[in-house]
Amino acid sequence: MLSCKRVATTIRIVSCIELTAFLSDKGGGVLLSWRSGLNRRNVMSATNQPATMKGPAIFLAQFVGNAQPFNSFAAICGWAAGLGYKGVQVPTSDPRLIDLDKAAVSQTYCDEITGVAASHGLVITELSTHLQGQLVAVHPAYNEAFDAFAPTAVRGKPKERQIWAIDQMKKAAQASRRLGLAGSVSFTGALAWPFLYPWPQRPPGLIDTAFDELARRWRPILDAYEEAGVDLCYEIHPGEDVCDGITFEMFYERTGNHPRCAINYDPSHFVLQQLDYLGFIDIYAERIRAFHVKDAEFNPTGRQGVYSGFQPWINRAGRFRSLGDGQVDFKAIFSRLAAIGFDRWAVLEWECCLKNAEDGAREGAAFIREHVIRVTERAFDDFAGGTSDDAQIRRTLGLI
Repeated sequence: MLSCKRVATTIRIVSCIELTAFLSDKGGGVLLSWRSGLNRRNVMSATNQPATMKGPAIFLAQFVGNAQPFNSFAAICGWAAGLGYKGVQVPTSDPRLIDLDKAAVSQTYCDEITGVAASHGLVITELSTHLQGQLVAVHPAYNEAFDAFAPTAVRGKPKERQIWAIDQMKKAAQASRRLGLAGSVSFTGALAWPFLYPWPQRPPGLIDTAFDELARRWRPILDAYEEAGVDLCYEIHPGEDVCDGITFEMFYERTGNHPRCAINYDPSHFVLQQLDYLGFIDIYAERIRAFHVKDAEFNPTGRQGVYSGFQPWINRAGRFRSLGDGQVDFKAIFSRLAAIGFDRWAVLEWECCLKNAEDGAREGAAFIREHVIRVTERAFDDFAGGTSDDAQIRRTLGLI
């Protein structure tokens, strides 16, 4: 065993399959462990089975509104299909699109809304519970802001709001099962986020306690998704306690490496915090179960960087852009996801500080369609191959 005197970081090589790093700060230690429960498959390993992902699909949250064709599920499906989309990701927080209470208990209702989508040549890809998931864990500093995500009856009542959010999450699991969906997308919420930057010094144990509590709240919900046979895919997102790979590991381990604890991969959030979004795919390949296709750019100046100085989106160094207008290398992303066998949906999430939403949606359908890789069913050099047997192999190696 190799050991070093710890100053700020101690690294112990435990074995060839486990690397444990203890990162010590004055706000308390964070233990990060690669264990067998956290999948570490090499992206280019021979065990991978390349697959063709589905798409294009579109997340409807940024488009639903009071005007036609955005004010009903049937109308918005017709609009999306007219742009060339094949799937829709449906936010469960807007009753104009879906009645979650009814969808959780009525197979007839779920068959009806599935039929509405199908009448336009669409499928429902996933249900979104981003707003409800956010309310599973809310630091008091954000109580006022996040009350807007909840019904009037529980606003100003954090405990009642949390109970409502957990119930919503479990209903979404049942609705997803009735709709025949493989996954759902959400946020984790946040208890530790106000303490992200380690100044003032964090009290020892603060972060551990926050993540212990976060996992405690989510484990029964994850169990409900396990019972429903549906993955719960958390969007790695600033503002959530699970905001990067390390925090996902901290959360995932505390859930007991729950089989339904998965990732909604969105590279735009990694550009804004200068995280290697391609390396992320290599590390967390088997946990990535959903994909938001969203572009972003990061242009630091002598005046601002990652934190962007409280500026509005249009003036920030890091900002979201429509597909093709930012800096994300989508050719590399689609290639890596194809190589690891990702066969679920490529879903446009439109967020842009400049371009009109409908223009972004129209361009996004073509963008995704052109990037989806239809994987080959044979090797390019098969023409030069031939049959072989054990004797031939041994002769080739000079063994006989």
